[in-house]
Amino acid sequence: MQRILSPLDQSFSLSRVAMGLWRLADWGYSNRQVLGLLEELLELGVTSFDLADIYGDYRCEQLFGDALKLKPELRNKMEIVSKCGIKLVGSNNQFALNHYDSSAAHVIASVESSLRKMGIAELDLLLIHRPDPLMCADELAGALDRLVSDGKVRAIGVSNFLPHQIELLRSRLHTALVVNQIEVSLLHSSPMFDGQLDFCQREEVIPMAWSPFAGGALFEGDGEAALRVQACMEELAQELGMEPQQLALAWLLKHPAGMVPVLGSGKMARLRSGVQAVEKELPREAWFRLLHAARGRDVD
Repeated sequence: MQRILSPLDQSFSLSRVAMGLWRLADWGYSNRQVLGLLEELLELGVTSFDLADIYGDYRCEQLFGDALKLKPELRNKMEIVSKCGIKLVGSNNQFALNHYDSSAAHVIASVESSLRKMGIAELDLLLIHRPDPLMCADELAGALDRLVSDGKVRAIGVSNFLPHQIELLRSRLHTALVVNQIEVSLLHSSPMFDGQLDFCQREEVIPMAWSPFAGGALFEGDGEAALRVQACMEELAQELGMEPQQLALAWLLKHPAGMVPVLGSGKMARLRSGVQAVEKELPREAWFRLLHAARGRDVD
C-alpha cells in the first residue's frame, strides 16, 4: 500500500489509511480475535493504528496491548498513535465533569500510562486530543519535547486544532509537529473551505481524517444532504464500479493535502473494501458531483 511520508520528519510515515480503535471495547473481541484483526490489517498494508487514552472508558489501549503481547514481534511493523489531554468522568476517575488538561504533568503521566497499558517502550505518534483554552504553550511544548528526547514518543501532532492554535504550539516547540487529526467527510467538508486543509498543505502537516463516513450517516442517514449523497453514490457506483464506501474514501484521498482517513469498523470485509479505495482513481467531475450532492448547490 502507498504511504504518506512526513516532509517535516523524513523518518516518520503513516499508511495511506489508518485503523481507528475507538470502538475496540464495544466489539467484544477476545485477545486472539483482536490479534487476528491486527494481523489481517498488516497484511493489507494498514500499519497505522489510532487510539487515545480515553477510548472505551480508558480500556482500549489495554485491550490493544493485551493482543499485541500475544505476538510482540508485530510491534515493529506498525505505527501506534495515541492521544491525551481530555479527562473523562468514568468508573476509575473522580472528576466532577469532563474537562481538558494540557498541563505537563498530565501529558507526561498519560503517555507513561499508555506505554504501560500497551506494553511498548515508545509511541510512534502522540496527539494532543483537543485544543485546551487553558493551554500554556511553553509548558506543553516543553513536555512534548521532553517526551521525544526521552525516547517515549517518536513524533508529535495535534487533533482538532485550528491553524492559529497549531501555529502557537509550533512557535514554542523544538520538535516538528507533523499531524493534525480533524473531522472530514462528504457531510463535513468545511475543512476544505475554511483554511484547515489549506494550512496543512502549505505547512506540510499530515491531516488524518476522523469519521470519514460521518458516523455512518453517509450510508444510513436520512437528512437531506445524506440522501442526496446516497443517491449520487448509487449512480457513481454503477458508472465507476466502486462501492459507496470506496467512493467516500476516494473522495478524501484525492485531495492534495494527502489526507489519511481513519477507518473504524471491526468487520474485515468492510475494511478490505475500504483499503481497496487506495487503488481507485476518482475522476475530477465525479469528485465534484459528490461535492455538489453534499452541499446541495453548484460551485460558484
